[in-house]
Amino acid sequence: MSSLRKFGFLVLCFSTVLFFGSNAQQTKEYDNCTSIIVGKKASVDGSTMTSHSCDSNSDRTWINVVPHKKHPAGSKCPVYLEPKLTKGIDDPDRIETGTIPQVSETFAYINTAYPVMNEYQLAIGETTFGGKSELQSDNGILDCPELYRLALERAKTSREAIRIIDQLTREYGYNDWGECFTFADPQETWHFEIMGPGKGKKGAVWAAVRIPDDEVGVSANASRIRTINLNDPENYMASANVFSLARELGFWDPESGKPFEFCYAYADRTSMACRRREWRVLSLVAPSLKLDPNGENFPLSVKAEKKISVPDMLVMFRNYYQDTPFDMTGSLTVIDRTGKLVKSPVANPFMSSDLRTLLKVPGERTICCPRATYLQITQSRSWLPDPIGGVVWLGYDNPATTPHTPFYCGITAMPASYQVDGRKQFNRESAWWAFRQVSQLCLLRYQPMSKDVEAVWKEIEDKAFANQSTFEKEMINLYKTDPAKVTELLTKYSLDMATSSVTRYWKLADELWGKYTNSF
Repeated sequence: MSSLRKFGFLVLCFSTVLFFGSNAQQTKEYDNCTSIIVGKKASVDGSTMTSHSCDSNSDRTWINVVPHKKHPAGSKCPVYLEPKLTKGIDDPDRIETGTIPQVSETFAYINTAYPVMNEYQLAIGETTFGGKSELQSDNGILDCPELYRLALERAKTSREAIRIIDQLTREYGYNDWGECFTFADPQETWHFEIMGPGKGKKGAVWAAVRIPDDEVGVSANASRIRTINLNDPENYMASANVFSLARELGFWDPESGKPFEFCYAYADRTSMACRRREWRVLSLVAPSLKLDPNGENFPLSVKAEKKISVPDMLVMFRNYYQDTPFDMTGSLTVIDRTGKLVKSPVANPFMSSDLRTLLKVPGERTICCPRATYLQITQSRSWLPDPIGGVVWLGYDNPATTPHTPFYCGITAMPASYQVDGRKQFNRESAWWAFRQVSQLCLLRYQPMSKDVEAVWKEIEDKAFANQSTFEKEMINLYKTDPAKVTELLTKYSLDMATSSVTRYWKLADELWGKYTNSF
C-alpha cells in the first residue's frame, strides 16, 4: 500500500469513528433493515418488486450464485445456524443445527446475506421486528436465513413459499426472533410475518397479507399486520395457531370485545425509528394522504399516486428526510463568503451520536443507512422468460453514495470481488470496500463530496437503465433458439457492469483524496 493510501486509510478509520460511530451508538436492537414492496399495477412496467436494505454491521459481504441441483432419493439437507454470519463461502466453522429430508431438486438462487431471488423470479426482502420475548423458542432448528434459503430452493411462487415455510416450521421448529419476509413473484406480492411459538414449543406463529396489485407496502423493523380475515384466502393466510396461541399466552382475550390484531398480540408498535420510516415511504408514494409523521399506525399498503420504477425505489432508499423537519442537516448552516446562509460543508445526515450531541441535533433513524451491507431491489416480470425477467439491482454499502447494477436471475456466477468477505478489515480484493471507502470519505466533508460522488453513481446507473431495454430485447430473441447462450451473455453482462463500477470506485476514492485533502 502506498504512503498516501496508508495515510488515507488511517484518516478513513478515524472518520468512521467520529462521523459514523459504533453500531451500539447508532441503533436500537431492531432498527436494521427496510423493505419496500410494489404490486405489478403500481409499477411503471408491470414488474412486481421487493427490496431489502440490509443495514446490519454483522452481516457478511460476500455473494455467490447457488446452482440448480438434483439430489438422490432419501438424501438429507443439513441446516445451519445463521449462515449469514459465516466467514466465507462454505465456511467449515458454521454450526449445523440438524437435518431435514432433501427434495429431489433444488432451484438456483442468488445468495446474498439473506438469499434474494431464485431462477423462477421468486424474490424475498426482509426486516427483523423482534416480537415479544416470550415467543422465542429453544426447540427448533430453523432460523430466518435458512427459511429464506429453503423457500427459494423449493418454491416457484410466494404462496408456495409461505406454505413450505409453514410445513417446515411445524415439523422442525422456528428458533429465531420475529421477522418480516416481503415476497414477490411475477404475479403477486405478499407481506409475511413470523415468530416462534414460545419456549419449549416446536413450531411458529405467522400471518401473511397480499399486497393489492396497485399498491405499495413497507416494512421497517416493526410488525405491521393488524386484523386478518381468514375467510378471504386470496388475500390472507395464517398459521393454524394464530388465534389460539395468543389466547393461551394471555396476549389476547376474545371475551374482551377487542378485535384480534396480530401486531399487538405478538409484538408492539412503540418504535418511532420504525414508524417514521413507514410514514416517509408511504407519504412519498401517496402524498395526498397527508399521513401524520408522528402517527402510530398507517395502512399496510397504499395506492401509488404515480407508477413506481426502480429509480423511484432508489430515491426512496436514499431518503434521509430531506425537505422535512426531520432532516438532521437542516439546522447546520453557515454564512458563506458572499454573505448567504448555506448548509455547512461538513453537515451530513449520517452523524454519530457523539457528534449529534455536540451539535445539539436530534437523532433520526433515516431510511438511507450508513451501515448498510447492501441494498437490493428486485424486478419479477411475468411476460419475460424467467432468466431474463428476474433482475436484482444491487449496490454495496450506503445507498446514498453507491451505484446499483443489475444481476439477472439466470446468471451462473458473481464477480470474483463480490465473493470476497471484507467487512471485518480493509481488503482491496473485496468489492464492498471500494464503495465503503468512498462513503466514509464523504463523511469528512459531505456536502461537496457527495455531489462529486453522485455524478459518478448517477452515470453508472443511468447507463444501466438506458441499456436494459435494448439488451433484454436481444436476449429475448436469442432465447428462442439458444437459451444456453443467453445464460452465458446474461452472466457476462451482469459481471462486466458490476466489475466496471468497482474499478471506477477505487479510482474515485483516489480522486477524492487528491481533490479534498487540503479541505479536511
